[in-house]
Formats: sequence, C-alpha cells, structure tokens
Amino acid sequence: MSDVTQLRGNVLTPAGWLEGSIRFDDLITGIHGQPLVAEPIPMAEAGDYILPGFIDLHVHGGGGKDVMDGGNALETIARLHARHGTTSMLATTMTAPMEDLERALTPIGQARRKRCAGGSRVLGVHLEGPYINPGKLGAQPDFAVPATLDQIDWLRSFAPIELITVAPEVEGHMELVRVLSNNGMLVQIGHTLGTYEEGVAALKNGAVGFTHLFNAMSGFHHREPGMAGAALAHAEYAEIIPDLLHVHPGAIRAALRAIPRLYCVTDSTGASGMPDGEYTLGRQTVHKCMGGVRLADGRLAGSTLTMDQALRNLVSLGLDLADASLRTSTYPADYLGIKERGRLKTGCYADILVFDRELQLKAVYVEGEKIDLADA
Repeated sequence: MSDVTQLRGNVLTPAGWLEGSIRFDDLITGIHGQPLVAEPIPMAEAGDYILPGFIDLHVHGGGGKDVMDGGNALETIARLHARHGTTSMLATTMTAPMEDLERALTPIGQARRKRCAGGSRVLGVHLEGPYINPGKLGAQPDFAVPATLDQIDWLRSFAPIELITVAPEVEGHMELVRVLSNNGMLVQIGHTLGTYEEGVAALKNGAVGFTHLFNAMSGFHHREPGMAGAALAHAEYAEIIPDLLHVHPGAIRAALRAIPRLYCVTDSTGASGMPDGEYTLGRQTVHKCMGGVRLADGRLAGSTLTMDQALRNLVSLGLDLADASLRTSTYPADYLGIKERGRLKTGCYADILVFDRELQLKAVYVEGEKIDLADA
C-alpha cells in the first residue's frame, strides 16, 4: 500500500499517551506529539482516542456464520469482527468429529496465507476441542476424545494451530502438555474437572494459559481451590469473557488483581452482529435471546460480544483506557509472541482504531486498509 494516511488525536503508544499524530501505509511510519501526563479521560479536553487494533484469540463465528461451517464462512466472520475493531483473530473450532475439523481447518489455512479484503487478519487456529473432559463440555458437543500426537500433527497439516485447549486430568494429557509445550505450541487449560494440584502440575509441564477463566472449569472453594484457584494463584496469562454475563463483575475484578496479564476474548458465535433467533455452533443449534446465546436447556453457549464492547465494559468496571487496551490488544499479542501487532509503534502493522469521546468506534484500519463500518 503506497498511500500514506495521517490521523491526529490522543495516540496510545507503548510509552504512554501522546497528543499528536500517527502516519502509516500498511505499516506505521511515524508517531509524533507531546506526551500527556495522565490518562486522557478526563484530562485531555479534545481529540479522538487512537488505539491499537484488537486481537481476539477466541472467535467461533459472527454475521450468521460459524467457523465449523467451512467454505467461505470465515470471510463473513472476519469482516463482521473487523467492523468492531478486531484487526487480528484466531479462528476457534468446536469439539467435533475429525471430518468436521478437517472441513473447518482447510479454509483457515487458506485465510492465514491471504487476508480477505475488509476483514481481520486470521492468525491461525485456536483448537478448543476435542481434547477436553467429557464431563465438562459446557456448550461443546459430545465428541471429546483423548489426544494423540499423531492426530494433532494431522490436524496441523491443514492449518497452523497457534493455541490448543486441553483438559490435563484426562489420561495421557499431562505428558501431552509437556511434549506440545516443548515443541513450541501454546497449551491452555480448559473444559476441565481437574483439581488445583493438577492445574499446578500442568503449568509446571508447560501450559501457559486458561480458556475462558471460570467458565467450564472446576470452581474455587477455600478448601478445594479447583482449576480456577490454580489460575488465580499461579497464572501469568488467562483469557476471560467480559460480556458481564459469563462472569460476574466482581469475579472479573478478582481476576484482574490476581492474574497480571489477564486478557479479553469474545468467544463469539454466529449470532454476533445478528438479530435474536436460531444459529449454529458446531453441530448444535443455539438461540440468541435476552442478550446472550444459549442451548435449548438454557446453558450459555458462547457469546454475542464484540471487542469494542469488551473495551467499554472494562472501562465501566473502573479500568483506565490504557489498561483496557493492554487487555484487548497488547497482552494477546504478547501471549502469541507477536511484536509487530497489538501496539502503536513505528514499524508495526497499521492496525489502528479511532474512538470518539464516548468510546464509540469511528474508524478501523487493518494493515492500513480502512474498513467500511456501515453495517457495524
């Protein structure tokens, strides 16, 4: 991209806020301005907020489409989330038979090589199933199986698996956690009935995060801390769904105090950006109603959250805007080991968001491309 764009406002850089400008084509070419001595809410008297693009590591769907649909569904999903500020994402699978996973992973591999116009950059796969505990499926279909390295290698032949969710207490999985971690794969603990002790052991064997903290895991009790207790006591990173429905605001605040790099995900479904009604989540039918997504029995089944609303929810809980940006952009990038995204810095990709004073999204740029927000 040869055209250079310049934006002016309150620019959030890794060193803090600047009142000035940012120039970019597909990469950021320059940032200039005067430092702001405090958070610009309410210090600055004028100007939009310019933030790094959101990075969502747990996306099942959007715009009426599900990652498990295969085909061109991922383009619809990437475009829906780009309109809400997600500039990079991991396409997330459901627990499913192998033939379903093959159908879903093949287009993810293609999208990883070429970003669709108007859409988020697909960084790869978050394989959320099938290597979970069948006793803690949550909204996952009942296709959980024990993992084997050969099977994981076969799945990786279709698309890069950047992140894998595993229940470490399942027989053979603790050794799997160690081997996968030693081979450079990010392993998260989730959909688990594991004990506190098993959680600590998994972390010692190389697991580095927790999937949708508090949801679909053994809960905290003062005499049986469970997997949630292991996360609160020992985790550096964990993902959380801040739709204020999956997790009580008080539990979010507790996690923010306990886990240094707690970061946000949407766990969004095909119902995101759509009216109330029936949608698919893997092989299951889900219902969007009353602000959430549920199975027929009433259990939560993913969300309709978008990352711009996640940012606003964090601010409503008392986080300053810079901290909220870390948890929706920078920390997910750091977790994946990506230095050229998730921050506004010369040489990084021009993944840029512009918010007004009420934190409503005004503009999105993905690798310098301006996204049409007309349908957001």
